[in-house]
Amino acid sequence: MRNRDIVSIRDLSKEDIELILKEAQSMEELLKNNREIDILRNKIIALLFFEPSTRTRLSFEFAAKKLGANVLIVHEAKSLSIAKGESFIDTIKTIENYCDCIVIRHPRDGAAKLAAEISEKPVINAGDGSNQHPTQTLLDLYTIVREKGTLKLNIGILGDLKYARTARSLIYALAKFNANIYLIFPKELPPHREILEYLEENGVKYFLSNSIEEVIDELDVLYVTRIQKERFADIEEYERVRGSYKVTMDLIKKAKEDIIILHPLPRVDEIEYEIDRTKHAKYFKQVFYGLPVRMAIFKLILKG
Repeated sequence: MRNRDIVSIRDLSKEDIELILKEAQSMEELLKNNREIDILRNKIIALLFFEPSTRTRLSFEFAAKKLGANVLIVHEAKSLSIAKGESFIDTIKTIENYCDCIVIRHPRDGAAKLAAEISEKPVINAGDGSNQHPTQTLLDLYTIVREKGTLKLNIGILGDLKYARTARSLIYALAKFNANIYLIFPKELPPHREILEYLEENGVKYFLSNSIEEVIDELDVLYVTRIQKERFADIEEYERVRGSYKVTMDLIKKAKEDIIILHPLPRVDEIEYEIDRTKHAKYFKQVFYGLPVRMAIFKLILKG
C-alpha cells in the first residue's frame, strides 16, 4: 500500500482492509505499552481541514506524532490564500511541496478525489461532503472486530442514510465481509439507489425499515448516525426530520443481551446519555480505536 491514496472505501479490496486491521492491532499493542516508534521520523504530514472536526483531526495528529512525523495543520480556509481567491488546485499543488502526505477534509463531494488527482503525494480522505469517510469506516470495522470478533453479523445502520458519508462508506465496506445489513431510516432520508444496486449486484443480504423497533431484536450491532443539519440545502427539510428517532433505554431492553452501539460522533440527541453507562455503549471506545487504525494507515502508506 506504499504511496497509495485512500479516497474511497471502494478503492480498497477486502485484502487491503484486512491488512490495515491487522496492522492496527500491532499499533494498538504499542499504545497499550506506551511505546513510541519513530518510523516516520523526518516525514511531514499536512492536515487540511476545511470543515470542523474534533476526533478526526486530533486522532490523525496523534497518530502522526506517535510515529515520529511532523505535522502541518490548516483548520480553516481563511488562513490560506484560498481566502484571496487562489484556486483549490493551486493550493494543493503548493502544499504538496511541503509534505510527504496530505490528509484532507472538505465540505464538497469529490474534493479528496480531485486532490488525489492533482497531487503527486498520497492523499487521505478525512471526509468530503456527503460522499465518503473511509478512515472512519476502517475504525468502525476495527471496533466491531475487536468487540465482537467478526464482521459476519446482523448490523443495523440507523439514521440519515441520504447524506451521512459515514453510513455510505460503512455500507460499501460491510458488503465485502458478508454482513447482513439492516438499513433503518426516516422515509425522507433513504439510501441512494446506487448503494442498493451495489448490494444487490454483490449478493449482499440487506433489509430496509423505517422503524428501529421492528428490527432491534435481530441486531448484533447498532450503528447510529445523527441527522446532519449542515448537509441540508433546505432548512425546512431538516426541521421535518429532526428528532425522527432516538435510542433509549426502553429500546435497548428489547435488544439482544450482547448488542453493541456505535456512533461516529458527534451526537446531538439521538442516543440517551443513560446508555453511556451500559455495557452496550462502545462509541467512546470507538474513538480510541481510531488511533491505532490511523497509525496503521500512515505506516503502510509512508513506510510500507
